[in-house]
Amino acid sequence: MLSEKVVLPAGMLEVFFEDQSRYLLRYRDLVEYRPGEKRVRGRRQPYAFRSVEQMRYDFERDVEAA
Repeated sequence: MLSEKVVLPAGMLEVFFEDQSRYLLRYRDLVEYRPGEKRVRGRRQPYAFRSVEQMRYDFERDVEAA
């Protein structure tokens, strides 16, 4: 299990990952990934977990765009 909170100049990054059915990635109030969905700037969309690497790539891309 991984659990981490990082305080950055632009806001807090939270990461919790146990397995593909129990995870949370959150950056400020802008981007949040949970099992089965993601929320970017308040807009919810379905999200299918494929791999940790893909999720990290998708999350980073959404944070840059937010």
